[in-house]
Amino acid sequence: MGNFQVISDYVPRGDQPKAIRQLTEGIGKGYKFQTLLGATGTGKTFTIANLIQEVQKPTLVIAHNKTLAGQLCSELKEFFPNNAVEYFVSYYDYYQPEAYIPQTDTYIEKDASINDEIDKLRHSATAALFERRDVVIVSSVSCIYSLGSPVDYENQVISIRKDMQRDRDDVIRKLIDIQFERNEYEFERGTFRVRGDVLEIYPVSFTEKAIRVEFFGDIIDRITEFDTLTGEILGERNHISIFPASHYATPKDKIEIAIKNIETELKEHLAKLKSEDKILEAQRLEQRTNYDIEILREMGYCKGIENYSRHLSGRKPGEAPFTLLDYFPKDYLIIIDESHVTLPQLHAMWAGDRSRKESLIQHGFRLPSALDNRPLNFKEFEEKIG
Repeated sequence: MGNFQVISDYVPRGDQPKAIRQLTEGIGKGYKFQTLLGATGTGKTFTIANLIQEVQKPTLVIAHNKTLAGQLCSELKEFFPNNAVEYFVSYYDYYQPEAYIPQTDTYIEKDASINDEIDKLRHSATAALFERRDVVIVSSVSCIYSLGSPVDYENQVISIRKDMQRDRDDVIRKLIDIQFERNEYEFERGTFRVRGDVLEIYPVSFTEKAIRVEFFGDIIDRITEFDTLTGEILGERNHISIFPASHYATPKDKIEIAIKNIETELKEHLAKLKSEDKILEAQRLEQRTNYDIEILREMGYCKGIENYSRHLSGRKPGEAPFTLLDYFPKDYLIIIDESHVTLPQLHAMWAGDRSRKESLIQHGFRLPSALDNRPLNFKEFEEKIG
């Protein structure tokens, strides 16, 4: 961890030194928008890498599709081998959003296939932002979609240090609170297992390694990183931070407040539906929401929890959702690649999402607060950029 440092056999040539200098000066003067023009193959990525080295700011790079984001990420990793270059795109291999088609009375349930590797990379990206400043995240437009509160996410991190006094059962309870699951047989990301005084945790941002915490009474005696396949010890650690297993992990006290607010909204909306003589819609909504509330109360999460994100994060109706942009410090740098394609995409996301949700709400499948689980509109996006 340290400063951004470009490691490359190349040095800026031709127009590149001038472009790097002018862009750096523009950032120094507080220009909000600057444009770098260049044909394909003229070294725009290398120019941007040198700019990041000059300004030393955490950076978000937005590309218009996963393939381009992946290509940019691997190029920037080559330029910044000693810094954190992360990848943040939609973790769905397949995604069918929840929808209702009134013309044919067809309800389509949400169906998705989550790519475990991409989910790991998303967690790795958000964790890096809390641990260091030399971070570049390459993202698709997924970065403007709703994510859990960064404050709750940071506050629920479990900090474990060698020689610290900590009750083993207390650590286990905290892991369950941040949505880790105990599994003695199938050890995978987001699980933990207990063997006497040894607690093994598989963080969600890791793939092939996990953490072993050894207790001596109530004292943490040893922390090691080990290979999950071979069991080989990879190294000893003096400190480890365990981040929540979900970006929607919420403290219990906030869940209780959220449930009360969901119940109040349900009561008000049921009265509205009944006054409009929508008896079937009211019955459907009541049954579905009460089921979600019960699961939320028992488990701390439920299927489609993102539809209650406004209540869980304590936002007001219509208020912008938390997104990846909120996880960055205030002085970050944002770079939009292929901006003639990416900016129209950022503009379009909000309207398509809203029309689908309005149909669900109108026909009793969701509460009106589901509208607040959404991507940012363009005005909100502009307000959040550094």
